[in-house]
Amino acid sequence: METVEWSEALELDFAPMDTAHRTLVDLLAQAQSATDEALPTAWSAVLAHMEKQFAEEDLWMRATRFASASNHLLQHHVVLNLLREGAAMARGGQLAPVREMASELGAWFIKHTQSMDAALALHMRRQDDSRPPSGMG
Repeated sequence: METVEWSEALELDFAPMDTAHRTLVDLLAQAQSATDEALPTAWSAVLAHMEKQFAEEDLWMRATRFASASNHLLQHHVVLNLLREGAAMARGGQLAPVREMASELGAWFIKHTQSMDAALALHMRRQDDSRPPSGMG
């Protein structure tokens, strides 16, 4: 099973994303190590966190007209659908596929963070840099 641990390689220098990503790493680790009895609840926590995180990122992309938004939004949509399927499987007692999903999610998260989220974080930092300091403008 591929477990994810927080490292500097996942740091994007954009606090809202870094905070959300650290939380996801923790929740995913809990799901990956959960007992059979605890897995449905742990998976639901991963899903709820990712729904909130993706909604926030989706809002940023739309509000700032992020050039790569369509691909990024589509990936969020696909991943959430899979996570929801996993939640239904976990509730139904199909735990082996959910454990496999947890492993795959870890691998996906690293790639997504270092590519799509890195580009979004850079874009968002530029948005912040283009705003005048508080009290000016």
